[in-house]
Amino acid sequence: MKSSPLSQVLRTLTAGLTQTHFQLVVAAADFADSDEWARDGSPTPAHWLAAVADAETCTAREWVRVGRALRSLHASADAFASGRLSYAKVRVLTRFANADNEAELLQLPLDTTANHLPRVLAAWLNRTSDPADLEAHQHQQRSLASRLEPDGITIFTLKAPPHLAGILTAVLDAIVMRATPTREPDGTWPTLAQQQADALAATLTNGAGGVTTELVLHVRGDGCTLDDGTPIPDTVVERIAPTAFLRALIHDADARPVNVSHRRRHPSTRQKRLVKERDRACIDCGRQQLLHYDHNPPHERTGHTITNELELRCAPCHRRRHVDEAAA
Repeated sequence: MKSSPLSQVLRTLTAGLTQTHFQLVVAAADFADSDEWARDGSPTPAHWLAAVADAETCTAREWVRVGRALRSLHASADAFASGRLSYAKVRVLTRFANADNEAELLQLPLDTTANHLPRVLAAWLNRTSDPADLEAHQHQQRSLASRLEPDGITIFTLKAPPHLAGILTAVLDAIVMRATPTREPDGTWPTLAQQQADALAATLTNGAGGVTTELVLHVRGDGCTLDDGTPIPDTVVERIAPTAFLRALIHDADARPVNVSHRRRHPSTRQKRLVKERDRACIDCGRQQLLHYDHNPPHERTGHTITNELELRCAPCHRRRHVDEAAA
């Protein structure tokens, strides 16, 4: 397909941006290891760089870190310099790569997008790390930070081990699913992110209100994960198992969950687990939150509830499907 003039301009600009980023981090690392920044009375090289670039200090600190890391990661530096790796990918890669694993790790960002790289790297770490070491690392990295935005809004950044993050997500989703959304003062409907913020506010002010949730840990041959595929160290499952009910999902020879039938209207917990394992996300839009178990064909027509006739859809897609069917 022939590129339009504007798309070609953007390709050229982004290629130049990657080259500039490479030169910037290399120079920033060299500058940080000199004494030039101290001559101007700056407390750290990152403060000097931030003032000159009119950037945040944390951003400048990352430039220095990445530049220093690339000194011993020659293949990654070459890929960055040639434009095969973007700065966004290099930032993530340099947090885990070393001389021993660089060759293996470098293939991951070359085969995926910057958006998906963190999940791909998390899966790689789960496969290649000692479970106890990985759990200890995740525990050490836990943190909660906040910063004030110009409009007065406070942004919180929470870093939590995967099983705790899964519990928090499950509680917030349960509250959102139980609540009835109301229109905003301007007549619009709240977004999913706004509904989850409201759910967190309700939890903080009123408690969870008796919300019951279930967190399913999947134990597979290639490791353990949460429902959404987030890797979780084996040691977490081993620690939780003695005090928890274990839920086993049975798969057939084709690795599909075995069908479980029932004549009642609503699917059982067991049926939900099987459908969730099969579909993983909304089959229409791919969303992994606010999921409903939708009868197709409708229960009113069949009179039964079996997993082969249940489909996973998020609440908006579920409502949209029935509105479209009613209008047809």
